[in-house]
Amino acid sequence: MSDRTMTTTRRPPAGGGPFGRGPFSPAGMPAEKSMDFGASSRRLIRRLSPERGRVVTVIGLAVTSVAFAVIGPKILGRATDLIFNGVVGRHLTPGTTKEQAVEAARASGNGDFADLLTGMDVVPGHGVDFAALGTVLTWALVLYVAASVFGWLQGYLLNDVVQRTVFRLRADVEDKLNRLPLHFFDGQPRGELLSRVTNDIDNVSQTLQQTMSQLLTSLLTVIGVLAMMFAISPLLAMIALVTIPVSMIVTKRIAKRSQKQFVAQWTHTGSLNAHIEEAFTGHELVKVFGRRPEVEQVFRERNEALFKASFGAQFVSGIIMPTMMFIGNLNYVAIAVVGGVRVATGTMSLGDVQAFIQYSRQFTQPLTQVASMANLLQSGVASAERVFELLDAEEQSPDPDPPVRPTARGGRVEFENVSFRYTPEQPLIEDLSLVAEPGHTIAIVGPTGAGKTTLVNLIMRFYELDAGRITLDGLDVARMRREDLRSRIGMVLQDTWLFSGTIRENIAYGNPAATEEQIQAAARATFVDRFVRTLPDGYDTVIDEEGGNISAGEKQLLTIARAFLADPSLLILDEATSSVDTRTEVLVQHAMAALRSDRTSFVIAHRLSTIRDADLILVMEGGRIVEHGTHDELLAAQGAYHRLYSAQFTGALVPADEGNASST
Repeated sequence: MSDRTMTTTRRPPAGGGPFGRGPFSPAGMPAEKSMDFGASSRRLIRRLSPERGRVVTVIGLAVTSVAFAVIGPKILGRATDLIFNGVVGRHLTPGTTKEQAVEAARASGNGDFADLLTGMDVVPGHGVDFAALGTVLTWALVLYVAASVFGWLQGYLLNDVVQRTVFRLRADVEDKLNRLPLHFFDGQPRGELLSRVTNDIDNVSQTLQQTMSQLLTSLLTVIGVLAMMFAISPLLAMIALVTIPVSMIVTKRIAKRSQKQFVAQWTHTGSLNAHIEEAFTGHELVKVFGRRPEVEQVFRERNEALFKASFGAQFVSGIIMPTMMFIGNLNYVAIAVVGGVRVATGTMSLGDVQAFIQYSRQFTQPLTQVASMANLLQSGVASAERVFELLDAEEQSPDPDPPVRPTARGGRVEFENVSFRYTPEQPLIEDLSLVAEPGHTIAIVGPTGAGKTTLVNLIMRFYELDAGRITLDGLDVARMRREDLRSRIGMVLQDTWLFSGTIRENIAYGNPAATEEQIQAAARATFVDRFVRTLPDGYDTVIDEEGGNISAGEKQLLTIARAFLADPSLLILDEATSSVDTRTEVLVQHAMAALRSDRTSFVIAHRLSTIRDADLILVMEGGRIVEHGTHDELLAAQGAYHRLYSAQFTGALVPADEGNASST
């Protein structure tokens, strides 16, 4: 696992529900540490291993393309020699040999020209051999066209490799999210998590796409060019090699300074996304409470931090390319001067010097390309490390092997000496025991933070117990597969969740295999059918993700219909009627009464009018059941339930010390 890990603590859901987060909740970010560039980049490369065959083919195509491109300058140098030899030979005395021409030049006191002739393949009196020149240029054209074709094939196949790799990475992240425990999401700002899943993976994809081809081609070019340079002139090759250690030292020093900047850049990106997501989600609250200045101030601060980190990262890494170009230009000047001297002394041909200068450019160009990609590499590996941190996060405990398979669907739930706490130092539920018989409705009431939602979350194994056990129809839920357990449970949350689609599709989410008749039957049972019939498109009405084109009560009815369609043996209603009006509440109560006739129901409620007919009412304070009984029995007891009931229906003031409860 990387040095910088995502730290999460098991803590209660914000807002009293399992998925709630307020618009001003703190966006806790992971601590900044230096990125382990080497380990993260190697791990990223290892993700290409399923594409070994294609990668080998890509390398083969790249070798062929680079080989053809590297041979090209040598052939063009031969063309230059043919032209230069023809131009010089035309002015020499016809019928003489090259040796005679050299001697004549020395005899006339033109020693420099004699030295030049010594290194040339010249025929006195003969001009340019255009036939030979045409053949050479044709070969050069063929080689460059072939290099381009192989390069195109390499790019096409490499694109396929990269996209398949990113496809698997996205799939792994999606699978990982489904294996993470609920407390992980409680401990991560949504915007930060979304940034890792979207922005960071996109940045990894862009980095792989833009750098892999260039890095491979650059490496092969350096090797091929070096071989050709040593074949032409070992002296000039040694001069060219001086740039390598200089370039490496410069690149390493600058890249080291940019690593922290890129880590900070993507960290601040996640922080800013978290703030924007929370502010937009709570946009109405921001307006109502007049918190726009504070929200804008937080945005300016995080945007400024992102600006500084991004500017620093890009500026520092951007210095690499001009520095490399300067070093390359110095190398070019040195080669041109030394090469010119060697041509003048006859130790090299003009074509070889021309080819060597081209090779020197081809040699420094890949180094410059690698340097110019340093910022992209640093950014991509920083994003990859953030994605790997998500993939390395601690998962929920595995399902038992072999698991117990439930057969009966009675719905009997029993808590046996259950203890649970979100943090070790803060007790919540201690030694709790209760039994919910099949077909009974168990209502759970109590002040905020008493542990009501936590109680039902434990039934569904959103959290694991610290002690004791919970059984469903006599089977320990910890010995069941989570999928088997949750397939027997229907849940309606206080916060409605709808996805973009038709009303029919949103109801059918509870049972994708349901027929049209079953969907409409569930809608009629929950009084959804009554308002759907008034819509122009009926069940084909498209609603957006927020359900903005239907009322809050209608959204809640849809979620209840979805749970009804699932036909669970155990029904959990977590403040399911909190957002409906009084008339709709009556309709929902009738629907729930019909549904509860043959299944166990846990109803969490603050509005005590909704649970008067419950078979058993549990009153919780501080994670403990302080009272239990029917509505009439609890009122007669004049205890905690009576105080809650009086506060709602008679306006009586509850003393602070009596209504106080531990906050979770």
